[in-house]
Amino acid sequence: MATIVRPEVATYEQYIDGEWVGAENGETYDVINPSTEEVMARAPAGTRADARRAIGAARRAFDGGEWRFKTQQQRSEIMFEIVRHLQTVSDDWGLLEAQNAGAVIRKTAVVDVPLAIEHFRSLAEQALSIPWYEPLAWFDQPYVSWNFVQREAVGVCAGIIPWNYPLIFAVWKIAPAIAMGNSIVLKPSTHTPLTALALVRAIDETGLIPKGVINVVTGPADTVGAELVESGDVDKLAFTGSTATGRTILAAAAANIKKVTLELGGKSANIVCPDADLDIAVDGTLFGTFFHQGQMCESGTRLFVHDDIYDTFVDRLVDSAASLRVGDATDFDSQVGPVITKQQYEMILAAIQRAQQEGATLACGGGRPKSVGERGYFVQPTVLVDVNPDSHAATEEIFGPVLAVQRWSDQGEVIERANRTVYGLAGGVWSRDTRSAIEMAKLLRTGTVWINDWHLLNPQAPFGGYKQSGIGRELGTYGLKEYTEVKHIHVDQGVPRRERYFWDVLLG
Repeated sequence: MATIVRPEVATYEQYIDGEWVGAENGETYDVINPSTEEVMARAPAGTRADARRAIGAARRAFDGGEWRFKTQQQRSEIMFEIVRHLQTVSDDWGLLEAQNAGAVIRKTAVVDVPLAIEHFRSLAEQALSIPWYEPLAWFDQPYVSWNFVQREAVGVCAGIIPWNYPLIFAVWKIAPAIAMGNSIVLKPSTHTPLTALALVRAIDETGLIPKGVINVVTGPADTVGAELVESGDVDKLAFTGSTATGRTILAAAAANIKKVTLELGGKSANIVCPDADLDIAVDGTLFGTFFHQGQMCESGTRLFVHDDIYDTFVDRLVDSAASLRVGDATDFDSQVGPVITKQQYEMILAAIQRAQQEGATLACGGGRPKSVGERGYFVQPTVLVDVNPDSHAATEEIFGPVLAVQRWSDQGEVIERANRTVYGLAGGVWSRDTRSAIEMAKLLRTGTVWINDWHLLNPQAPFGGYKQSGIGRELGTYGLKEYTEVKHIHVDQGVPRRERYFWDVLLG
């Protein structure tokens, strides 16, 4: 089916060294609305030369020191002023995110945009609590000296973000980097560059950030992304995306040993205990799985339901999943929107077919809703039962509205099965016994565990994964510190030469 191009399609620009510019070669690419398959905008097809120019601007800005040598109080106050501006200019961002990313507008307008701005504010506030100078305890061996730890900005940062949360992830990369005194080059996904560009345009409108501190280059991974990963002038790389791509990035970054933060894939275990509140647990499972069409790295896509409540729970779950309204992301009545691309749509449908070939039973969904017509990348919320624990559906990230259900009866066994994965991003436990649920949470090898909830992220808490779900953390002071280096400074206290007997090991 041919892509529709409307005459009013806007062409966006990228942001390099304080200027809005096209690609170095003048080329653009089409940005597609996944609800309609129409071209909604064009963006610069950035090149390696564009990326190098942005890196150079970021390096000059950092080395020049205008931003990094401000006090933490000054940087945070500037960021608070930016937040006040963002709150006045962001009214249409929810619609833009819905059109570009396929996230339903009831989510983008109510959750994504306010949350992105709040995370920007919170990270600026939390940065005020991080000590840049930490004195060490007095030490007199082999003789008296004064020692302290000095924290410093890491330098030029690169942020590479995916298509599922383009606005929020842009904030997660930009805000901590600049809060800690760094400069940054951001590369949004080619599928969803528009709200990241809107965010940076709003920041630029304030005139509060020196040129070169923030840069955005749009374009392919094999040009722009590769240059950011390989460049020796990039001191730190923060990537959010698939585990497969993360492995490639980590290998490439090893060539110049740059600092790397990776937030990667997941196959999160959702454990429902026999004493769970079914009203909460059923709706919470739907929210944990089908929110944003399951296109969230921490989605609870592996469901373990205790034998005692299995039939009742699954019946209620399937009825509710089948009743979710699938439709255009810009329609406030839509609860589930499209997946991001035709390729993703086809991969998800293929994964559902494979699951059935490997023994799973299709309880609901499994295809394209009849109600949405021929256009758009829509997949029904899908529940698979009788899933083999070692099958593709139970072990691999599908990144779509697909839930794999398994039974359990023994707590030790379900914990072992939950941990039997290369991933370790998130998990959840549903139980009325909070103490027991916390003990189970401690046994799950994941970076985040929700108890009687899902998806909610406190911006003061670290977010990241165990195992092949990532390296390092985002959010909170843990995430902010990822954008710094620490230096030990040793100061002599006037010790006479005759008392410096360690020197005499060589000189005596």
